[in-house]
Amino acid sequence: MEPQSVHEHFSDPRAVQHYAKAAASLGLWVSEERVFQSIFPKEATLLEVGCGAGRISIGLWELGYRHLLGIDFVREMVSEARRLNKKLEYGVSFRHGDATRLDLEDSLFDGAIFGFNGLMQIPGRENRRRAMSEIHRVLRPGGVFVFTTHDRANPRYREFWEAEKRRWENGTMNPGLCEFGDRFYEAPIGCTFMHIPSQAEITLDLEATGWTGIESVHRSEVANEPADVREFSDECRFWIARRPDQADTAG
Repeated sequence: MEPQSVHEHFSDPRAVQHYAKAAASLGLWVSEERVFQSIFPKEATLLEVGCGAGRISIGLWELGYRHLLGIDFVREMVSEARRLNKKLEYGVSFRHGDATRLDLEDSLFDGAIFGFNGLMQIPGRENRRRAMSEIHRVLRPGGVFVFTTHDRANPRYREFWEAEKRRWENGTMNPGLCEFGDRFYEAPIGCTFMHIPSQAEITLDLEATGWTGIESVHRSEVANEPADVREFSDECRFWIARRPDQADTAG
């Protein structure tokens, strides 16, 4: 699976309109609202990576956050985010950018968000680690990174992953996949790539890229989401990690 293939999926007009509709009508999940407000004060400068059509950043603006930058590697998504932002007369900034090569100075933000499992739509573990490192770089010491992933241990999909493990062991897996945990499938909004990690994998990746204070919680433990959110996204896990501050580094 190459990054260009993922880019083509998100550039598909069906995908763009799907995320534009969610940005305009769905808004923040109850769980997102609770997690973000419990971590980030209103005066925080926040970066949303993989902002899509702006659902999370626009929702944060509506909660009273005023120092927001959303970036996405699909220009069509950025255009939709800007269009909605202008229509609503909000002040969120959106720009085109690549999570693995952020065109941003060091230590600019108090926090970063990579929502809706977007980090896991970067193919290749080293590429995902590169994105984690880049986000670490642009946060100030003590800054907090929040993101979501699906969970390979979800009992609903246990039989699938047991069978998938056997396919990888005997060499009959989909040859287009990079690594165990990858999924590539046809959806109503086009072909979709997603890496489904284990908890141990994400913890190791965060530690390897300099993050501390790592916590995680299932969405269902945070809030009982309404039906439209559950239809939009299956159960997922919130991850919260912190860039060490000066005292941590000194110690």
